[in-house]
Amino acid sequence: MAPKKIFGFVGQMASGKGTACQYLHERHGAVTIRYSTMLRDVLTRLYLPQTRDNLIRVSEALRGAFGEDLMAEVVRQEIKDHVASVICIDGIRRPQDIEILRQLPGFTLVHITAAMETRYERIQARNENADDRSKTFDMFVAEHERSTEQTIGQVAASADIEIDNNGAHAALIAQLDALIERT
Repeated sequence: MAPKKIFGFVGQMASGKGTACQYLHERHGAVTIRYSTMLRDVLTRLYLPQTRDNLIRVSEALRGAFGEDLMAEVVRQEIKDHVASVICIDGIRRPQDIEILRQLPGFTLVHITAAMETRYERIQARNENADDRSKTFDMFVAEHERSTEQTIGQVAASADIEIDNNGAHAALIAQLDALIERT
């Protein structure tokens, strides 16, 4: 049995992590594990809106109560339980995440970059969270100071590969196909 290809994506909000995972699913059969899924599950169970603020608050509460590595351990277990040969991890943010995920055979950390203005346009268009469309550019910029965003640069600095997502969708696709080929 061939080892799994595990791609961990790190990048600022709306840099293209989800788009990359979606493409790898459609073209290469990848399964995506998102850090935010477990947080959204908690919010749904508590009948709370899935806003970025609530996601951050739940993340901080869980990590504070059970340890900074809690979510990475959940992701690692999900990867171990999966039979897929290509797995994408969307939303790596903390050094503790990398310490755990680097232990997995076949893991590659991928940093996706895009300009602030481009990312703001994308977040407005995708409307993933309940408060995305009402967010002003100043609010978007301010969110980069939140605890969940603070360590992204540090994690990204340890990436194995960097993908520039400032161009056309076709350019992103070409870089993702090259990623699959070289790993």
